[in-house]
Amino acid sequence: MQNYFNYFTEIEERFQQRRGSLLLLSTLDWALIETWREAGIPLSVVLRGIDDAFDRHEARQRSSSRRLRQVNGLAWCAQAVMEAAEQQKEAATGVATSSVSADAGFEAQRIADHLEAAAQALDAASIAHESVHEQWAAAFAAIAVSLRHIAAESLLSESQNLEEVERHLATLEEKLFATLTTHVPEDLLLRFKTEAACDLAAYRSRMSAVQLRQIEQQFVHKRLLEHYQLPRLSLFYMRQA
Repeated sequence: MQNYFNYFTEIEERFQQRRGSLLLLSTLDWALIETWREAGIPLSVVLRGIDDAFDRHEARQRSSSRRLRQVNGLAWCAQAVMEAAEQQKEAATGVATSSVSADAGFEAQRIADHLEAAAQALDAASIAHESVHEQWAAAFAAIAVSLRHIAAESLLSESQNLEEVERHLATLEEKLFATLTTHVPEDLLLRFKTEAACDLAAYRSRMSAVQLRQIEQQFVHKRLLEHYQLPRLSLFYMRQA
């Protein structure tokens, strides 16, 4: 399991450091990082891919008689990250991964607080949208019940299986996204997909069709959650102490 608290922030910091100036990551960039995390690409591999991409860019700049366009998005590094991931996969075949203990910041009370906050946000959304989408509200309420059940088990358990908790939360998130994409207005869904397509246009030649579909899906999911003020459930999104 990745160190959730560092994965996104260290990628952002490395990108900004190599770019040489502050550039806030876009929704597209965050969606791309999410696909890397879900694919299980280690943080060190992503950082190496970013470094490789900028090293190549700087080498081309030194050999070019004209100034090259500045890098304005993390997606520009996507191909280099995937190449680094393939190299790591070949080198690490047969190596076992280590587990994460509660000492890494995943104490039972913190997990329970995170899940209760998410359940409360879903309760609020259920009330706000009940008159418009009865099935939507019912699904939100059911997810909130499951979150509280996981929270209670976390507090009662002497030793938590964090990977099992995260898998359960991933399943609940899938249900949440399925409910959203089924019941949101078509024009809103189309708007977010159009935004994703526009942002991805400059990078299509650098990504596979599978990558593009994954990033578009992550982009749309993120925009839907923002639009309806809904929570992420993963342990990554726990507030840091």
